[in-house]
Parts: sequence; C-alpha cells; structure tokens
Amino acid sequence: MKLRVAHTPDADDAFMFYAMMEGKIPLDFEVEHIIEDIESLNRRAFQENIEVTALSVHAYAYLSDRYRILSAGASVGDGYGPIVVARDSIELEGRRIAIPGKYTSASLYLKLAVSDYEPVEMRFDRIIDAVKSGEVDAGLLIHEGQITYERHGLEKVLDLWEWWKEKTSLPMPLGVNVISRRVPEGLQKKFLRAMQESIEYALKNPDEATDYAMKYSRGMDFETTKKFAMMYVNEYTYKMPESVVRAIETLFDMAEERGILKKPPLDILF
Repeated sequence: MKLRVAHTPDADDAFMFYAMMEGKIPLDFEVEHIIEDIESLNRRAFQENIEVTALSVHAYAYLSDRYRILSAGASVGDGYGPIVVARDSIELEGRRIAIPGKYTSASLYLKLAVSDYEPVEMRFDRIIDAVKSGEVDAGLLIHEGQITYERHGLEKVLDLWEWWKEKTSLPMPLGVNVISRRVPEGLQKKFLRAMQESIEYALKNPDEATDYAMKYSRGMDFETTKKFAMMYVNEYTYKMPESVVRAIETLFDMAEERGILKKPPLDILF
C-alpha cells in the first residue's frame, strides 16, 4: 500500500524523516512524500486526504475522530518554544500580533497567555518582516525564527516556554505525527516502527541527517541547522513519554476551561 506522508519544509521534520525518505531503512510500504507548511497541513487534515501527516497538537483537538497520534515523531519543547518578538519592549495587551495560523499550537499557547490582542494570520516565514516593517506590533515565532530573531534587531517580549513551565512544570507539546484511522491497524504499526527507526538513524547519524535537512534551512548555516533540528528531534521524539501525554492533557484541560475548545479523547499508538 502507498501512504501519502506529509511533513513541513523545516529542518527538524526533514531531519527525522531523512532515513525513511532516502532509503536508509527498509520499508514494508510505499511512500508519497508531501511537503507543506504546518498550517497548510493542519487545514488539509480536515479533508483527510493524507494518510500520515505532521499536525499541530492544537489542530488534533478538532481531528481526533479522524486521526490517531503516533508515539514517535512529536515535536516537544524543553527549555525553549515559541516566542513573541517586537521592535521594542512592549506590553502585548491590545496589540496586533502576527500568528502563524489559528490551528498552530503556538497560537493556542498565546491565547492562554495573553487575554486581549488582535491576531493577524500570515505564513510563519513572513512574520519577522511584518514586525520589522511595522505591519504588526509583534509577531509569534515558530521554527528557526526562535533562534535567529536577534539577527533582525528584534526583542523577545514573551517566552511561551517560560510561561508554560511556570504554569505546569511539564515539557511543551507542539507538534505530533498522526495517522488516519482508515489505515489498517497492522499498517499503522508498521509505519510507527519505521518512524522510530528513521528517528533513531538520524540521532545516530546527525551530520548526515543535517546535510539532508540543509535544503530546508532557509539560510541557516550547517551548525545552526543541526542545533535547531536537534532541539526538536530528541528523546521525546523517539517515543512519547508519560510526561508529554500529561502535558497534552493539561494543555487541552486549560483550553477547555477557557472555553477555547472541547477537550478531545487522546488516542496514541504505542
């Protein structure tokens, strides 16, 4: 069976999928490779025309009846995560803040942390320029912008990892890989094993995987690309621990209490 497998055009996703996509591990299925930004994948998942896809944890709240979370492939922050930047130190209440899509997990964390602001949706890779030009007052950064913003003369005004850590003392779940419930159970398990093998290969061969990921580095040098990829491809990515499951539950509990969403049942394939 051929599986349509989607991930983002980002170094961390490319790093973890490298071995699977480049024939470094044996596969019992064919793969059609699809690459789109995370908010596009979030929205495409509602159409359920991809068997396996990267998905924001936030988006899963609306898609739990269609997809199962894979215990391999999660992007989890621990000591770092999405940030809000501006040209100067400002208060965020009442401001126009660029967000990388309403279904991104970063946007959910921002909703929980800041009670009153005007969200302005745009592609994640436009946000830094929008802040610099004054199109918006501040911008919510994901991906490599979290470690490159200072090069653009911007200031960090809110660290959502620090906010989350103070609230929960848990790791910060951001993205997951999910698989369609329409895929037969046996094939779901085969894909999960292949995903774990691909992640393990990358972690054991980080320079090789980084070379592949460089095509999605958006101007970062090799060492910065490797640093970014290994920030989000780590021990949490190989197999989701109980602490991350609790963190996802806690995130959804907090969002439900605020009336943002209805907490979904978690179905995680281990």
